[in-house]
Amino acid sequence: MSTYNIFISHAWKYSEHYNKIVQWLNEAQDDGKLTWKNYSVPSHDPLIDPNTTVGKNKLKSELKEQIRPASKVIILAGMYTAYSDWIDFEIDTAVDYSKYIIGVKPWGQERIPTKVSNNADIMVGWNKDSVINAILNS
Repeated sequence: MSTYNIFISHAWKYSEHYNKIVQWLNEAQDDGKLTWKNYSVPSHDPLIDPNTTVGKNKLKSELKEQIRPASKVIILAGMYTAYSDWIDFEIDTAVDYSKYIIGVKPWGQERIPTKVSNNADIMVGWNKDSVINAILNS
């Protein structure tokens, strides 16, 4: 069984969606459906201030290094409005590196940001099986 290297877009202040995706992937791994390695970093170095130029550049550099080895990038469309600059950067980096992008629509959300839908290789609903199948069938 091959290992899927996965980067999950996330926001440090709102980690519940990120944690749920990680839970689903871990459950799928426990069930023998896939093996995966997490290239995301759910918490950040408090010495990096993303509101400063130096901090922003450092964070961008770190994000590139996280996305580079990933084979799949999962974008949680629900966080887009609050974090569009960072998610734009993650999407642009994933596109630059020719990564397979899985867009995940949050539960109950009808509208998907154009940046996400235009760049995702596939859009799936907020559902464990949908996310796992998108990874396995890409």
